[in-house]
Amino acid sequence: MIIALFILGIGSRLVPHLPNFVPIIAIALFSGAYLNKKHSLWVPITLYVVSEFILGLHDIFLFTSLSVLAISILGRILRKRRGMAVNLVYSLFSAVLFFVVTNFGVWLVGWYPPTLEGLIQCYVNGIPFFRASIVSNLVYMFILTSVFNLVTAKVENKKFKFALLTN
Repeated sequence: MIIALFILGIGSRLVPHLPNFVPIIAIALFSGAYLNKKHSLWVPITLYVVSEFILGLHDIFLFTSLSVLAISILGRILRKRRGMAVNLVYSLFSAVLFFVVTNFGVWLVGWYPPTLEGLIQCYVNGIPFFRASIVSNLVYMFILTSVFNLVTAKVENKKFKFALLTN
């Protein structure tokens, strides 16, 4: 499972894609909710850091990394309430969390004037990227959970269930 998440997460960032239409947020949420506790935090943060080193670090790296970690922790809360409707709410909240934290980082590092107006303008200018994040998060979370549910239903042999890393 970890290999599949890394291929999806890193691969999707290396191929041409719409801005912010990548599965990183969904993978972080999914990992927290579906992987065992041992893997639920290090998988998404490692995936994110590796992909950033490949693409090149940026000055809001700390904010984006902390967002990925926070979303993974949020996924651990989701673990107790998994279901289609709950996944939808958590997916939306994850996109909002990522948007709020990373845009605050953009403003804080000086891409906009250090004023309330600058902060507001930063968030307003981020709205097109936010829309793509919401849609990609919903799409990828649906795909991840659907594939996971199909695979776990097919894996009846307990000696192969370890590969799913779920508990």
